[in-house]
Amino acid sequence: MNLKDKNLYYIGGVVRDELLGKESFDIDLTYQGNAIEFAQTLPDAEILQINEPFGTVRIKLDGEEIDIASTRSEIYPQKGHLPKVNNIGCSLKEDILRRDFTINAMAKSTFTGEIIDYTSGLEDIKNKKLRVLHDNSFIDDPTRIVRGLKFSVRFGFELDEHTKKLQDKYLQNINYDMSYKRLKKELVETFSLNLWTAFEKFVNEGIYKLISPQEFTLPQTNLEELIKEYKPTFPWIIYVGLLPNISNLPLTKTEQKIVDDFKVLERKSYNSDFEIYKAFEGINLETILMFATVNPEITGRYIDKLRHIKPEITGKDLQGIGIAPSPKYSEIFDFILSEKLKNPALNKTQEIELVKNFYLIP
Repeated sequence: MNLKDKNLYYIGGVVRDELLGKESFDIDLTYQGNAIEFAQTLPDAEILQINEPFGTVRIKLDGEEIDIASTRSEIYPQKGHLPKVNNIGCSLKEDILRRDFTINAMAKSTFTGEIIDYTSGLEDIKNKKLRVLHDNSFIDDPTRIVRGLKFSVRFGFELDEHTKKLQDKYLQNINYDMSYKRLKKELVETFSLNLWTAFEKFVNEGIYKLISPQEFTLPQTNLEELIKEYKPTFPWIIYVGLLPNISNLPLTKTEQKIVDDFKVLERKSYNSDFEIYKAFEGINLETILMFATVNPEITGRYIDKLRHIKPEITGKDLQGIGIAPSPKYSEIFDFILSEKLKNPALNKTQEIELVKNFYLIP
């Protein structure tokens, strides 16, 4: 990107990742002043989108789409909820001081390449420490606790001693009037990493209480390898859905079904392969993997063996041997399924013969 200006800075994660030698997928640019007015002065830039209340603008320049934010300060009129912008075009330092951790509070000039570090973020990167910028950081935005967990497991960093004390203090007196939409976003990002160490910290440090105040202990079954092997679509819900109550989170219908079905599976008994098959049939893979924390043997048996067993006989075949469509079809299919589970080698012809013998068809 060739866009350079003495008031334009790379900021946040892109600076952190460069210092850590990691690839950055989000390039955040901040203009010290009004970014919208700045973008309008660029002769070759096409304005794609403007967000006036937040002072952000998206432009297209040299075939590349670029987001630029104005420097801004914020206040939290309601703790735990979205902040309110109160000064667009503030100094770079004011903009930096509204951020979460020192490692995310550095800027780099697009003009000179100089690193601007008002909060000793460089030193914290060197010492592998996560440190908040002020004592009310978690009170203002408790989702920062989950962000801290995410950065901890991604980079191998630990909370500095004072930040850990602030986290523990907040978790002992949580304000549950918070933005659960923001919290869910952080949970999705954290547990989509699929790192068991993240779940261990989440449980052992009591971070889970942000969602569910009921006591919860770490399951015996390490889910990380199962998720790697079977590649479910929504790995994050496999972790978070284990908590006693996540009703505060704004779940999609699919996510809610995954959680609800898991609670149903927990209550059932499994005395035969047929009972296992019928309980798990049609259930999302995420629910099945969650059940591994309850009974890994049954989960393994279903997922590795039973789920691949499918009767070949169809309703058309039943009509072909003289059985008219009726509610008895369900009974017949269950009978064939139970036989096939005992002998997976049964072919379609043998299945039809079993039906004839079962119903004494001449």
